Amino acid sequence: MTVLGQPRSWSCQWLPILILLLGTGGGPRVEGVTHYKAGDPVILYVNKVGPYHNPQETYHYYQLPVCCPEKIRHKSLSLGEVLDGDRMAESLYEIRFRENVEKRILCHMQLSSAQVEQLRQAIEELYYFEFVVDDLPIRGFVGYMEESGFLPHSHKIGLWTHLDFHLEFHGDRIIFANVSVRDVKPHSLDGLRSDEFLGLTHTYSVRWSETSVERRSDRRRGDDGGFFPRTLEIHWLSIINSMVLVFLLVGFVAVILMRVLRNDLARYNLDEETTSGGSGDDFDQGDNGWKIIHTDVFRFPPYRGLLCAVLGVGAQFLALGTGIIVMALLGMFNVHRHGAINSAAILLYALTCCISGYVSSHFYRQIGGERWVWNIILTTSLFSVPFFLTWSVVNSVHWANGSTQALPATTILLLLTVWLLVGFPLTVIGGIFGKNNASSFDAPCRTKNIAREIPPQPWYKSTLIHMTVGGFLPFSAISVELYYIFATVWGREQYTLYGILFFVFAILLSVGACISIALTYFQLSGEDYRWWWRSVLSVGSTGLFIFLYSVFYYARRSNMSGAVQTVEFFGYSLLTGYVFFLMLGTISFFSSLKFIRYIYVNLKMD
Repeated sequence: MTVLGQPRSWSCQWLPILILLLGTGGGPRVEGVTHYKAGDPVILYVNKVGPYHNPQETYHYYQLPVCCPEKIRHKSLSLGEVLDGDRMAESLYEIRFRENVEKRILCHMQLSSAQVEQLRQAIEELYYFEFVVDDLPIRGFVGYMEESGFLPHSHKIGLWTHLDFHLEFHGDRIIFANVSVRDVKPHSLDGLRSDEFLGLTHTYSVRWSETSVERRSDRRRGDDGGFFPRTLEIHWLSIINSMVLVFLLVGFVAVILMRVLRNDLARYNLDEETTSGGSGDDFDQGDNGWKIIHTDVFRFPPYRGLLCAVLGVGAQFLALGTGIIVMALLGMFNVHRHGAINSAAILLYALTCCISGYVSSHFYRQIGGERWVWNIILTTSLFSVPFFLTWSVVNSVHWANGSTQALPATTILLLLTVWLLVGFPLTVIGGIFGKNNASSFDAPCRTKNIAREIPPQPWYKSTLIHMTVGGFLPFSAISVELYYIFATVWGREQYTLYGILFFVFAILLSVGACISIALTYFQLSGEDYRWWWRSVLSVGSTGLFIFLYSVFYYARRSNMSGAVQTVEFFGYSLLTGYVFFLMLGTISFFSSLKFIRYIYVNLKMD
C-alpha cells in the first residue's frame, strides 16, 4: 500500500500537497490507457469483496480462502482509491495481450471445514468480487446459491472455481474487460463433515476479441458489463414537478412584493404624512403590522457568533457543491478513475475554507462582534468537529470488522495534514480579510434601546410550523431526484445526469429563497421581529426532511443490513442533513435580509 510522505514545513510544503491531491483524481485527467504489444503481460489486480446489497461494506479479496501468492504485493493507490475502499494487490492470474488461454490451472487448495463455512457464509450473503485490469473493474459473484421448494425445501450452495475472462482490444489498447461463469458448473460446498477437508482446483480461461470501438467511454454497456444495474434515465416527472413548484412560489413572492407590499407601503406612507404633526410614539400606538416594528427589526440576535459561523460554513458548502457539479459538467470525472469525486471534494473543501472564514468574520464584524478569534475557531469547528466524531465511529466499526473502508494510518495523517496546513490557515486568512473589509451594518432604520413587546402569536406562526412548511416545500422539489442520488451513493447505480442535477440544485436554492421571503413577511406582519434565527431554521429544516427520507430509504428502498453498513449509512446521512441545513439556512437568511432591507428602505420614516 502506498505510504504517502508527510510535509513538515508549512511555508514550502502545502502547495505540493494540493498538487498531490490534484494528481489523485481530484482534477481533470486524461483517460489513462496503457499501450501493449502482442504477448506483453497484462496485470490483473484483485481488489475487494463484499455483500452485494451493502456497497460500503467491503473486505480485501485475500481475506477469503482463495488462491493467494506467497508474498502479497499491493499496487500503489491514489488518495481517491483509498477513500473508495480499494486495496488492490497482484494476483496469480497470468494474462498476456491478445493471447487466449483455455482452462489453465490457477492453484490447488485443501480447505478445512472452517474455511468452507467462511465461503458458505459469504455466498449466502451474496458476496461479489472486484478485479481490476488496466484500470477497468470486472466484477462477479463468489458463488452460487439456490433456494427451491417449500416441502421438501432445497438449499444448495456452490463455489465458482472457474472464471472466463473476456477482453476486447482496439489496436494496442484494452477497451473492455469482463468475467463470466455462464458455461461453468459450481463446485458444491454442501455435505462436508467437520473433520473433513475439501479439495479444490481453481482454473481460468482468457478470450481476446477485437472491437471497432476506439474509446472506453464510447461503449454503451458500461464499464462492468452490466453487473450493476443501469436504470437511471432523464426523469421528466421530477423536472416538471420542480418547475411547477418554482413557478408557483416565485409567483407567490411576486404577488407579495408587487401587490401586498405596495399596498402596505402606500398605506403606511399615507398615514405617515397625515400624522406628521404628531409624535412617533402616538403613531406607533395607532398602527400595526410590520411597519410598527421598524425600530426593532434590525436588533441584533443572540448568539451572533454562532449565527455567523453557520452562515460562513453554509456559504462554503454552497461553493463546494456548485464546484463539484460544475466539474462534473465539464467532464473532469472519469468513470474509470476510482474515487475521483472523493479527491475533488477534499481538495475543494480545503480551498473553500477561505470562504467560510471571510463570510463569517465579515458579517460578525458588521453586527458588532468583538471576539474575532473565537468566531474563527467556531467557524472552523462547526463542521469539522461533527465530521471527525462521525468518521471516528464509522471508521472504528470498519476497523473492528476488518473492512477495507477503514482508512490506513498514512491516509489519516495525510488528510489531517491537509486540514492543518491548508484548510485551517485559509480559514484564518479569509477571516482576516473579512474583518478588515467589513463596513458598518448600515441598517435603514434606527434601533431603539428598549425592545418592543411581541404580541402573542397564533399557532400557525410558530417556529415549528414555519420549519415544517419551510422544510417540506424545498424537499418536495428534490424528492424524486433524491431517490436517484441515494441509489447512486448507497446503491449500485451510476449517476451521469449532471446537467439535470445542476438544474435541480438551482431549483432547490430558488425554492428555499422564495419560501424564506414569504415566511419572513408573515412573521413580520405579526409584529414579531425575531427573524434572524427563524429564517435560518425555517428553510434549513430541509436537512431534517432529508434525514427522515434516508430512514425511509433504508427501510423501504434498499436491502442494506448489518452493523457495518447501518452505522455508515446513518452516520453519513446525518452529516448530509446537517450540510443541507447549513447551505439552505444560509440561502434563507441572506434572502430574508435582502427582502427586509428592501421593504424598510422604501418606507418613509418619521
